[in-house]
Amino acid sequence: MTKHRIFSISVASVYPHYIAKAEKKGRTKAEVDEIIRWLSGYSQKALESELAKGTNFEDFFARAPKLNPARALITGVICGIRVETIEYPLMRELRYLDKLVDELARGKAMEKILRG
Repeated sequence: MTKHRIFSISVASVYPHYIAKAEKKGRTKAEVDEIIRWLSGYSQKALESELAKGTNFEDFFARAPKLNPARALITGVICGIRVETIEYPLMRELRYLDKLVDELARGKAMEKILRG
């Protein structure tokens, strides 16, 4: 797979869209942050630091302290593609994040979103 341009986009440039999507459906920024922390292992302070630095998605996931092993339980379709069938690891991580934010915006309980 050729390097997709989304990999070089800063997480901070997409982050407000995640927040807006969640808030439009009555969810909160804190819930979006919880999802990102659950997926990546970043602390809140470290997440805010990465956003402030303008870290791109490739580096954000490469430096993630501990990718949650339960993320493999994330299944379903995002952007017309089943996330569990995406072969390229970085693209799969990005789609996991998209899927979790979608589930939040659809009103799914946090316990289920975080595969608890």
